[in-house]
Amino acid sequence: MEKYMLDLVVKDNLKLNDQYFLLILSGNKALPNMLPGQFVEVRVDNTPNAFLRRPISINFIDYQRNELWLLIQIVGEGTRKLSEIKSNDILNLLLPLGNSFTIPNRHNINVLLVGGGVGIAPLLYLGYKLQEKGVNCHFLLGGRSKDNLLQLEQFSEYGKVYTTTEDGTHGEKGFVTNHSVLSTKFDFIYTCGPTPMMKAVANFAKQNNIECEVSLENTMACGFGACLCCVTDSIDGHVCVCTEGPVFNISKLKW
Repeated sequence: MEKYMLDLVVKDNLKLNDQYFLLILSGNKALPNMLPGQFVEVRVDNTPNAFLRRPISINFIDYQRNELWLLIQIVGEGTRKLSEIKSNDILNLLLPLGNSFTIPNRHNINVLLVGGGVGIAPLLYLGYKLQEKGVNCHFLLGGRSKDNLLQLEQFSEYGKVYTTTEDGTHGEKGFVTNHSVLSTKFDFIYTCGPTPMMKAVANFAKQNNIECEVSLENTMACGFGACLCCVTDSIDGHVCVCTEGPVFNISKLKW
């Protein structure tokens, strides 16, 4: 898939809470084709300590409005600088990078999309694409508290939404792997979030013979496999997550 370096205009910067914000970007030309699970590399300007681009999952694409959504958690100086961006500012992006989730060819199957924290980001656009293909989506979203559960209204447009929180402030108390919805029969599972959560979901999928794909969140400084900082161990040897992933079938990982 062809890659682009684009200057996009910030249409809005929505503060979701003190940890998360949503950037809505657009451009003068139509956005290129992008797939669920792919990511972008964002240049952070006007800061001496964030000279590397920041990899951000594609949260959603609205081609009718020509909008690209990026859901971002503030974790350091680079993302904090991005959180201060205002409407009409310009962001330079490399996109689309990486591979994508698999969209099943079968209709009317049940799939489970499991997300934790900012790991929910790529699952929204995936849910949209799955619903478009007639797939029945079930979203299982987890967080430490209700403040970590984001975009629930948007997710509900594409399927049933279930939640867990560690403190019990929303949904069932506990971890996503303890939720009662897991007693339902699923044909496919997708997950993105903290590595321990994804490994637990992958283990559940293996035990129940369910095909499963995970989106890894390794640090990806370049996005082209040159810096080798995102390498992970697979059955094919050490591979770069930014080029061979970020989406992997769990059968390919040495977990």
